[in-house]
Amino acid sequence: MEYIKSYVAKDEHIDVQNIMDGLYYPFYMEYCRHDYIREVLGFDLQEEAEKGFLLVLSEYKIQFVRSLKKDDEFVVTCQLLGDPDGLPKIHFKQEIICKGKIMTKAVFTGTCIPATGGRPYLPEKVNQLLKDSPVLSR
Repeated sequence: MEYIKSYVAKDEHIDVQNIMDGLYYPFYMEYCRHDYIREVLGFDLQEEAEKGFLLVLSEYKIQFVRSLKKDDEFVVTCQLLGDPDGLPKIHFKQEIICKGKIMTKAVFTGTCIPATGGRPYLPEKVNQLLKDSPVLSR
């Protein structure tokens, strides 16, 4: 299932070239991803952290295709993908789209770790969500 949220490029995110500074694209993707995790996957990151369950990023790859400009209205998408090697990882495929064109695309990879430390794992409730999700293609 692809999740979509709408945003507007904020003035303070625009650089001297009149385009969005590259630093902010991952932030908009994070806003969308956190809403997706809460609204669709049913996880409240703060509540889970208080229970000792941390969902953390381990890496991301981002590709800038086009630049956003001041006051651009755009959407950010998010889709959950399983790991092709069956590792305890979850992948979030995301895009920023403006006026029907892909501006930025990325894959954010995360895992779960106990707050007390230990090896990465995916709790059963996450594994259940991944059962019906496509797998990240290499």
